[in-house]
Amino acid sequence: MKYRFIEDPGHGWLEVQVSEIQRLGVGRSISRYSYLKGDRAYLEEDCDLAVFIKAKEAAGESVEMVRVYQENTPIRNYETWGLK
Repeated sequence: MKYRFIEDPGHGWLEVQVSEIQRLGVGRSISRYSYLKGDRAYLEEDCDLAVFIKAKEAAGESVEMVRVYQENTPIRNYETWGLK
């Protein structure tokens, strides 16, 4: 499956449906450094992205990323993940 990996000058996030994180059972493993807006989560690149990829691999599913650069992304202003 293809996912958008959104980068700004200082960081990057993988855009994922919240329902997919819940389906994989890793919601409680996602840190407060990831963000949430509506039904989309933005998984930070340092730790949470790896949690998601490992869960996808364990489920026999692949992750293909499409890189998107945004000089001023609004992601940093979204709600932090917390325990969803």
